[in-house]
Amino acid sequence: MTSQPPRKVIVIGAGPAGLMAAGQAAAAGARVLLLEKTDSPGAKLAVTGNGRGNVTNVADIDEFAARFNGNSRIVKRLLSAFGPRHLIEFFEQLALPTVAQDDGRVFPVRNRAKYVVEALVAWIGRCGVELAPHCAVESLCIEGGAVTGLVALHADGASASPQRRTHTADAVVVATGGRSYPHTGSTGDGFALAAQVGHRVAPLHPGLVPLLSAGATAQELQGLGLADVKISLLIDGKKQRGVAGDMLFTHYGVSGPAILCLSRWATAALSTGQTVEISIDLAPHLDERDLDSELLARFREQGVSAFSSAMKGLLPKRLVEVCATCAGISAATPCHRVSADQRKRLRLWLKHMRLSVTGHRGFDEAMITAGGVDLSELHSATLESRLVRGLHFAGEVLDVDADTGGYNLQLAFSSGYVAGKGAARHQRLEKE
Repeated sequence: MTSQPPRKVIVIGAGPAGLMAAGQAAAAGARVLLLEKTDSPGAKLAVTGNGRGNVTNVADIDEFAARFNGNSRIVKRLLSAFGPRHLIEFFEQLALPTVAQDDGRVFPVRNRAKYVVEALVAWIGRCGVELAPHCAVESLCIEGGAVTGLVALHADGASASPQRRTHTADAVVVATGGRSYPHTGSTGDGFALAAQVGHRVAPLHPGLVPLLSAGATAQELQGLGLADVKISLLIDGKKQRGVAGDMLFTHYGVSGPAILCLSRWATAALSTGQTVEISIDLAPHLDERDLDSELLARFREQGVSAFSSAMKGLLPKRLVEVCATCAGISAATPCHRVSADQRKRLRLWLKHMRLSVTGHRGFDEAMITAGGVDLSELHSATLESRLVRGLHFAGEVLDVDADTGGYNLQLAFSSGYVAGKGAARHQRLEKE
């Protein structure tokens, strides 16, 4: 029996998904060309986790999948193929040990994301991957329902006249990232490539992004952080999502982990003209009845002391003045003169502090892109297109996204692993 020659695989994009896909395809025996339009592979990866490299999370598979917006079946299948444990072991083999924090987030022991990039780049080199920087892919070549290559513009970094070249391939992996952090080269090229060959691309919105708010409240509280509060997202007056965690007031609005986790639904609603608000529960451990009892006890105990004094310990000092204004109580009002009606307004405000959301900080500050290539049009076992044979997708270009905490980066590695292995196969997997 005559052996078949090794497949030629082209991977587009040298981010986490692309680096993983290229290395795995090469390790499986393929000849691999990795095209990167910038001169810096892993540029976005290098800034993840505030530059520390939050590569994954040690949550179990069910909790992990629950953190995603998207097809949980495919997410679980990808994690089963190459999950957090596999990734941690993979980095150990690359002499890059990691450590898990109490909250489950996993970082390299050396605490710098750049070492993750360096380890991956060195690894693909050992695997025999050819890395070509300054290559921007213009289009895919399709014949008879299969991908046969692509057309790319090549520049040496100094030339003012990039050269257009056609590359042949047996398989192509699109791992171009999303539109977030465009200064790293993540400008959404893969969405256009997918649409060119007939794939559905779900509307794109910034995800894990700070939000803008109306009024002067956030500006007055700029720099104030709140820990362990409950935040609800209201769209057209109806609660859509809720999350507990930390948040931060800024000069433009609100940020922090809890806000970021709600942002993808806020940005989507804003794009369709819906009204968006956030409601902050400043006393999440007390229901309204217990909170009323707590306030009544404080006011009785404080007696002639000012209202502002009674609120110390319940609210941060900077929030007391805002609280007094919103509840219609002068900060100097003696506690024994706070009426039942005022106490009711105060109680409602403490449980439902409202801010109107008017916008967001855009893709420049978004950690991820929500939306992307429709997962139903891909084979979950290989991430190969159901429309075009030999065409695979991986990473942020997919229509699946998660909360902050290492989940999105793990999925980039998991999908890159699956797509790279799938692209290196000689025969297409027809059934799952």
